[in-house]
Amino acid sequence: MTPLEAEADLERVLDAEGSVVEGASVPDIDDDELRSIYREMRLARHYDGRAVSLQRQGRMGTYPPLAGQEAAQVGAAHALADTDPVLYQYRESAVPMVRGLDPADLLIYSMGFEEGNTALADVSVLPLNIGVGAHVPHAAGVAWAAKQRGDDEVACCFFGEGATSEGDFHEGMNFAGVFDLPAIFFCNNNGWAISVPRERQTASETFAVKADAYGIEGVRVDGMDPLAVYQVTRRAREKALDPPEGARRPTLIEAIQYRFGAHTTADDPSAYRDEEEVEEWRKYDPIPRFESFLRDRGLLDDEAVSAIEDEVAETVSAAIERAEAMEADPDDVFDHTFEELPPALVEQREYLRTLREAHGDESLLESD
Repeated sequence: MTPLEAEADLERVLDAEGSVVEGASVPDIDDDELRSIYREMRLARHYDGRAVSLQRQGRMGTYPPLAGQEAAQVGAAHALADTDPVLYQYRESAVPMVRGLDPADLLIYSMGFEEGNTALADVSVLPLNIGVGAHVPHAAGVAWAAKQRGDDEVACCFFGEGATSEGDFHEGMNFAGVFDLPAIFFCNNNGWAISVPRERQTASETFAVKADAYGIEGVRVDGMDPLAVYQVTRRAREKALDPPEGARRPTLIEAIQYRFGAHTTADDPSAYRDEEEVEEWRKYDPIPRFESFLRDRGLLDDEAVSAIEDEVAETVSAAIERAEAMEADPDDVFDHTFEELPPALVEQREYLRTLREAHGDESLLESD
């Protein structure tokens, strides 16, 4: 029995081979969008591999790999409206890319430039959240604002299962439940909160069952099946805005999945898990699984797959080129901290400028 088969009460559309499971219905998604979902999962996987390589080469900072979790991110993003505000944690790089964000902006941020966050506002995504679970109350606030304005928007908050151990999770969920907020709380359960296994994170039978404490619905889904993720997310959105019966309500989605790589490039997963476990989960790799489904429907063939591979490789290469063309301005370290710069920092800034004018920026690297 594979790990996903051992999980009870999971909503699933595809089996491990990409065939529709008995009794399941395929969501109503047109052929072009199905191909887009595949292309965006391939883009996320290729971006992920290149980002890890960049960090290993010292060309950017610490990076949290996402391989294995593409289906949850891409499937959910497609089920949302383009104007739905999204709050994401550090591993959900695919979500803003689905919204149309240039991968270069993600790389620019990872290379230390705040400018990488600027374009997120154009695609209704809030800035990347590093603090574990800190954005869950923010999501409740964003949903509350949408409800007060009467907007047809649902705030969707992505986080890992480790965030459920934080007080912020409780506060945001409780507020959303009490005030019937148009919100989706999307828990990416990849089995590990850094090196801590699921059973050390909670004594609850599942993470979805935590929804009962807040008076909302909890749903469990195969997070490596993009069609199942799309289906439950779309249903959660309808429940938050236009339910067929009853009041509008938020939903907690627990998406069961696995990260094939490390928690971050600063982590060594071999210290706490066996390679045999990883290989068992690879049987549900979302990309070949979904590719098989599309091939069976005549929506993909070898030529189309090759074209997508070439296109995403070119896209990521262009993104890296644009990101690495950024040049740092040392003055930036003095900006956006104080409304009015204190005299001591003004003095330091002027000293730094004097060094640069006299010796160039290389002097900063050589200075004690």
